[in-house]
Amino acid sequence: MSAALQLPDPMTLEAFLVWDAPDGARWQLVDGVPVAMAPASPVHASIQTELARLIGNHLAQQGGQCRAYIAPGIRLGRNADRNFRIPDLGVSCTPLARGEMMLPDPVLLVEILSPGNAAETWTNVWAYTTISSVREILVIRTDLIGAQLLRRDPDGSWPPVPSEVDPGALSLQSIGLETTLSPLYAGTWLLDHANRSN
Repeated sequence: MSAALQLPDPMTLEAFLVWDAPDGARWQLVDGVPVAMAPASPVHASIQTELARLIGNHLAQQGGQCRAYIAPGIRLGRNADRNFRIPDLGVSCTPLARGEMMLPDPVLLVEILSPGNAAETWTNVWAYTTISSVREILVIRTDLIGAQLLRRDPDGSWPPVPSEVDPGALSLQSIGLETTLSPLYAGTWLLDHANRSN
């Protein structure tokens, strides 16, 4: 963190994108301050992998230009010159330009919520609502099989609170995907525990 303390305050997005960050961590820019991201737990990483596989396969079967991206950099719609966030997964239907540093026009963003970073994750989630292209934001839990979903209303506004996802009926309208939560937890103790309890 000492490297971050020696940086200009606040740091601009332009400076951040060419910053020689310390090795060993991924960094976000939060309101002009570089913030290191903790490594993902095995459960977090497993959910991220399964989600990317599920959504990626679905988009490939649909055809078209939509693609899933693991941990893409994104620009916020508000205070964009001082923020660079990294969701766990994003979907965009806009082709990438050569040298693109940030995911253009994301329609779906996903965060995987670990108990130790809940406040930071929800700060990011609400920041994502400032991106005009985003239609849905999915938040997946790692302490139990569960998720919450924010979906933009037809008038362009966002609901004040996310809705709880029925584990048997996850609907992502932004990409036309209907599934359950169980496949996302494949290979984790959470699914094993749920199967033994039934």
